[in-house]
Amino acid sequence: MVKEIMRDVMFLSRKSVRATDCPKDRQTAQDLLDTLAANKERCVGMAANMIGESKCIIAVTVGFFNIIMYNPLIKSKKGIFETEEGCLSLDGVRKTTRFEEIEVEYEDINFMKQRKRFSGFTAQIIQHEVDHLNGIII
Repeated sequence: MVKEIMRDVMFLSRKSVRATDCPKDRQTAQDLLDTLAANKERCVGMAANMIGESKCIIAVTVGFFNIIMYNPLIKSKKGIFETEEGCLSLDGVRKTTRFEEIEVEYEDINFMKQRKRFSGFTAQIIQHEVDHLNGIII
């Protein structure tokens, strides 16, 4: 189901809690995918708190596909750079610091543990969404 985008900064500033393999969290993941697809013209990633759920779930556009990451943790990062980012939950763009390459540990759509490296724009998207899960707003 396509959900409304949360714009309440107090809500977005709260740290999310671990997702589990339960029907509610799986539905949140599907809602994230649906909402990301509905906003594909202006959005390439979303965190669950952006649709009103304080759970550690993100949806990210990787190439031509949108993927779910449950409980993502950035395990390593290198190649720091300064950039500007926008967010559906906020007006305008803001300066931020990101890393060119990251390694992420997460659970996939089937709650199978994964550990992968991402670089470039995909790494930037993941960092932005993981910040959301930690209550960090650019």
